[in-house]
Amino acid sequence: MRDAERRFADLVHTHQSMVFSIAFHFLRDRFAAEEVAQDVFLQLHRKLDELQSADHVVFWLRRTASHRSIDYARRRRRGPIAVESAPESPVDGDVGDIFLRDRLKALIASLAEAPRMVMVLRYQEEMMPEEIARVLEMPVGTVKSHLQRSLALLREKIERSIGEIR
Repeated sequence: MRDAERRFADLVHTHQSMVFSIAFHFLRDRFAAEEVAQDVFLQLHRKLDELQSADHVVFWLRRTASHRSIDYARRRRRGPIAVESAPESPVDGDVGDIFLRDRLKALIASLAEAPRMVMVLRYQEEMMPEEIARVLEMPVGTVKSHLQRSLALLREKIERSIGEIR
C-alpha cells in the first residue's frame, strides 16, 4: 500500500465515527448519514494533498460533513423526520426520561437547518461556539444567537407539552 493510500485509510478509520455522527444527528437517518459520510470521504481523498496538518483535517471534515448534511437535507426537502421512524442513536447513554428524550429529538429535528446543525455540533459533538463558527463559516454571534433562540424555543415547546421542566 502506498503512503498516500495508507494515510487516507488511517484518516477514514480515525474519523469515520465523527463524520457519521454529525450527519446522523443532523439528518436522523442512518442511510442518509452513510451516504453523506461516503461523499465527505470521497472529497477528502481528492483534497488530501491540500490538508496540511491533523488539526486541518479534523476542521475540514467537520465543516464538510456539516455542509454536506445541510445540502442533503435541502435536496431531500421532506421536512422533519417523525420520531417513530428515526433510528436510535448508535451511542449508548443514560436513558433518563424516554418521553422527554424522544420529544427533544422531534423538536430538534423541527428546527431550521442552520440552528439544527449548530445544536448538533454544540451538544452532540461538544464543540465550542468559536469552533462552530469556523466550521459553519458564520459569525460567533450568529452561532450564539442560534443556540440561545433554539434553547428558548425548545424549552417553551417542552413546557407547553409536558409542563414546566424542573
